[in-house]
Amino acid sequence: MLPDRKMYTLLNQARNKSGLKPLPVVIIGNGPSGICLSYLLSGYTPYIKRDSLHPHPILQRKLEEAPDVSILDQDLEYLSEGLEGRSHSPVALLFDTLQRPDTDFGGTAESVLTWWHEADRAIPHLVLGRNAPGGAWHSIEGSMVTLSRGEWMGLPDLPFKDWLKQKRRGLRNNRATAQDIAQYYQHYVIKKGLQKNFRCGTVVTSVRKVSAESISSHAQKDLQNSDSLWNDEKSTEVFQVDGFVRTVKGDKEPFSIYAENVVLATGTYDSPTWLGIKGENLSYVHHKLSALEEAVKNNSIGIMSDPVLIVGAGLTAADAVLFAHHCNIPVIHVFRRRVSDPGLIFNQLPKMMYPEYHKVHQMMKEQSAACAGPYERYISLPEHHVLSFGKDKKCIFQDKNGYQKVYKISMALVLTGSNPNLSFLPNNGIDLAMDGDQPVNPKRNPIEVDPFTYECTQEKGLYALGPLAGDNFVRFVQGGALAVASSLLKANKNPP
Repeated sequence: MLPDRKMYTLLNQARNKSGLKPLPVVIIGNGPSGICLSYLLSGYTPYIKRDSLHPHPILQRKLEEAPDVSILDQDLEYLSEGLEGRSHSPVALLFDTLQRPDTDFGGTAESVLTWWHEADRAIPHLVLGRNAPGGAWHSIEGSMVTLSRGEWMGLPDLPFKDWLKQKRRGLRNNRATAQDIAQYYQHYVIKKGLQKNFRCGTVVTSVRKVSAESISSHAQKDLQNSDSLWNDEKSTEVFQVDGFVRTVKGDKEPFSIYAENVVLATGTYDSPTWLGIKGENLSYVHHKLSALEEAVKNNSIGIMSDPVLIVGAGLTAADAVLFAHHCNIPVIHVFRRRVSDPGLIFNQLPKMMYPEYHKVHQMMKEQSAACAGPYERYISLPEHHVLSFGKDKKCIFQDKNGYQKVYKISMALVLTGSNPNLSFLPNNGIDLAMDGDQPVNPKRNPIEVDPFTYECTQEKGLYALGPLAGDNFVRFVQGGALAVASSLLKANKNPP
């Protein structure tokens, strides 16, 4: 990417001859959501292929009504009406079915979209991210296999399978490793010529609305008479985005930029969920799977150690169980739900496609403390929760009937999910959530957005994408990017 000094200069280059000029769009977060939106804002425009036939007859009929009009310019609410699938977002279902028409039925039908680069439609923007393009995918253990099918991890107009073939590699059980995914996203940014929009190594510390007059004595004139894409006279307020760039030397160079629109695409990998119990801050209690990998690597735990406690019944907890089992490390696995609970992720996964998770589910069922099973060095404690961690590494559990047990452990991994870090927003973004009294949570309390524009209902000009808006799979976050790009392009065409 760009050298530090050049990047710092570019970040602060929001000036023209008459003073500071806000950028039309700043995207915070450079994971798949931010990458996909940057692609759409760079003039890449989706049209329906001539002579293509979508297997959904009602959608096909609607597409035939305006065959030469870009999907970005059409009525997304009308097109997505009546679509059903694995997402609650109508636009996510629409974009997904246009790219992968029959994938949920095991089909391999080609996308009905064709992409044209129309430079005159491009909207100037910056994508700010802590890591290289790909976001949190660079923080996940590289050998971990994705939950989603490999082809569902791809971005528009560059199928993941095609990229993998170029590396002379195949998909294991139709799934990919986290390392492959991270490399693919970096490759995508370069292949599509988007790198000029990306500023990596940036940390945003504050986003707030400010009066346009406060930017400079010339700023208001600049807003109304510049060549900005937004030519209306309503922009009396803009967003001020503050933060710093990490230099190669480890220094922090501060920056401050102004934007007419800000898109939140930071994901949820930032802050692991804590149980909020006594002793959770002790040194042997961890909240990331990488702590177990590190402990094995430096031989601080091994076959003869006291058991490792794993708390949680999601896929990250399952990955920890598999890793420990592979290393012959004893495990106590504690979770609140019943093993047969239909809400448990394992009860929703096809056995053939996810054999390793099915194995963990079997262990959870067959190897409880009450009855010995076929799996050595593993104990399952369903419908239990942790009461406290002691300094002597003794941990107290309680079951559903109130009975308590004490176990001596070597280390604890609390893997019960993660929350977004929105500390850069006023009140940590709580006012933007569906329930304005609770913190933002991707599953229980996402940011409230318009389903067809993804603009925050509580803050005009502010948009939210991906898990922040309740879209938790890569295949579906792209629909949110389509909605945002469509909204911004229509605002440019039809200023109020």
